[in-house]
Amino acid sequence: MHILRRRNAVTRALALGVLITSSYAVFAADSTPVQGGTLVYLEQQAHTNLYPPAGGFYPNGGILNQITDKLTYQNPKTLEVEPWIAESWSFNADKTEYTFKLRPGVTFSDGTPLDANAVAKNFDTYGLGNKERHLPVSEVINNYDHSEVVDPLTVKFYFKKSSPGFLQGTATIGSGLVSLSTLDRNFDALGDATHIIGSGPFVVSKETLGREVDLTARKDYNWGPKNLKQQGRANLDVIKVIVTGEDSVRIGALLAGQADFIRQVQAYDEKQAKDQNFPIYAAPTKGVNDSISFRPDNALVSDLKVRQALLHATNSKQVVETLFSPNYPQATSVIAKTAAGYVDLSNKLTYDPTLSKKLLDEAGWKPGPNGLRQKDGKTLSLTIYESLPQPQNKEVLQLISQQWNQVGAKLNILAGDAGSRVADNLDPEKTPANVVEVGRADPDVIKSSFYPTNRDALLQKGGLSSKVKSFRDDKLNDLLVAISAEVDPKKRLALAGDVQNYLLDQAYVIPIFEEPQVYAGAPYFKGVSFEAVGRPSFYAAWLEKH
Repeated sequence: MHILRRRNAVTRALALGVLITSSYAVFAADSTPVQGGTLVYLEQQAHTNLYPPAGGFYPNGGILNQITDKLTYQNPKTLEVEPWIAESWSFNADKTEYTFKLRPGVTFSDGTPLDANAVAKNFDTYGLGNKERHLPVSEVINNYDHSEVVDPLTVKFYFKKSSPGFLQGTATIGSGLVSLSTLDRNFDALGDATHIIGSGPFVVSKETLGREVDLTARKDYNWGPKNLKQQGRANLDVIKVIVTGEDSVRIGALLAGQADFIRQVQAYDEKQAKDQNFPIYAAPTKGVNDSISFRPDNALVSDLKVRQALLHATNSKQVVETLFSPNYPQATSVIAKTAAGYVDLSNKLTYDPTLSKKLLDEAGWKPGPNGLRQKDGKTLSLTIYESLPQPQNKEVLQLISQQWNQVGAKLNILAGDAGSRVADNLDPEKTPANVVEVGRADPDVIKSSFYPTNRDALLQKGGLSSKVKSFRDDKLNDLLVAISAEVDPKKRLALAGDVQNYLLDQAYVIPIFEEPQVYAGAPYFKGVSFEAVGRPSFYAAWLEKH
C-alpha cells in the first residue's frame, strides 16, 4: 500500500527502522482550531458509486459527506432537523406538501447556482428516478409526485399521499445536492468521483480509481449548517482518502504516525489504540441491526417453525462476547435501541436449543446419520454469503454456523468477494439467507430494508429465481407502507413497534448486534464529527500544530 507522508520527522524515523508508538506528547495541546494541513484518512473499501442515493454504502457516504450539502441538517445528538441550505420550511397537515426557502448565494463548485431549480431537479431525480440515465429512486423518499419552483429561492414538493419521513430524508446522505451536470450523467459514470459536483466544503481534486480520492478545501465555502460553531471554509486544506483493505495495516499505519484517521477498527484492535491514547470513535448507526434475514421462497425456510428454530438456535450474546467490544451491543429488536420507534423484544430472541430441536422435530426435520437434519431426501443445509462491509462478518457467521450445527442445521458460508455473489444473493433458491443492516435515524429505515421495491431483504415474489414463486407477505407490506405514510408521530412510532414484533413473530430475521461505525484517530486530530448514522464529517476537523 502506498501511504503519503506529511511528517518529515516521522518519515525519517521510519526510514531508520524506528517504530513510532508513543502517546504523541510532543504535540501541542492548543485547543484552538488550526487552518491548513493534509489529513490522511484510511478507508477499508473503495467507493462504488457516488450517486447520492447510493451513499448508504459507507465508503460512498464518507466521500459524499464532504463534497455535498443537504437541504437540512439532522442534529446527531437530538435528531432534530435544523436549517442548512434551506433556511426554513413548512408543510401541510397531512404532509403531502412541503415548501422550502433557500439560502441565497449558494453555488456548486462549478459556479452554477444552488437555487430552487437545482433543488427541484435533485429531488425529482431522487424521488422518481431517471430510467434513461439508469438513476434509481432513493429509498429515503416515499410517495413522491413532483416539484414546483415557486421563485428562485423557494421550492415546493408534492406527494401522492402523506410522506412524514420526507423532512428527515432531506438531511440524509442519500439527499446530497449535486449540480445539474452531475444529474445529466448516466449512473455508471458516477462511479468516477471527479464527476460529482456538489456544493460542499471540499471538492474532488484527484482520483486513482479503487485506490485513492483526494479532496481539497473549497476556499469560498460559506454555508455550513446554521447551528454549527464552525462557519466559513473548512480548516483542513486536503483530505487524502486512501483505500487500505487490511485491518492490521490501517491500525499499524495510524499508530506509526503514517495516517491520521481510519475507519473500520476491529474490536480486537481497540485496546492497543486506547493504550497509546489514540481515541476510538464508535458512532451508532441507529437503524436495522446487523442480522440474518431469510428468503421464505426457499423451501428450506418456508416453514415458520424452521425459521423459529434457527432463531432460537442463535446465541447472539455469545457472538458479541466472543468477537466484539462493548461498542457492539447485543441486539434486542430488529432495530437499535437508539433508533426511532425501538421496542425491547429480547423476550422473543431467547437462545433455546431445546426449543429449537423441538420445533425442527415438529416440522418433520429428523436427525440424519451425520447429525444433520433431513426431510424428504433433503438436508437442512443453508447457504449465505459473507458481507464484506459488516465487521468480522465471516467470523460472526462461522460462530452462528457452529451454534446451528448443535441442533442439526448447517450454514454454508461463501466468500463475500465471489464473482457470483450479486446474482446469487437475488435468487432465494441459491441463498435462503442473507446478511442485512441499514443505518437511518427514522422509522422509514425498516421499510427501506424489507419492502419489495426497496432493499427487499426477504426477496418477495422470488427475486431472480427462475421458478414461479408465491411468497409475498401483504400484512408486512401494509405495515411498512403505513409507517411511511402515517402523519401522527405517536401512531407512526407505534406502527414501527408493530412491524418489529411482526418480523420476529414470523422469524423473518435474526438480529445479532447493533452495528456501530468504529473509527480511530491520532491524538492531534481534533474536531471530527459524525452525522446521525455514523459517517464522518471533516468540515470542522483540524490538525494541531506539531
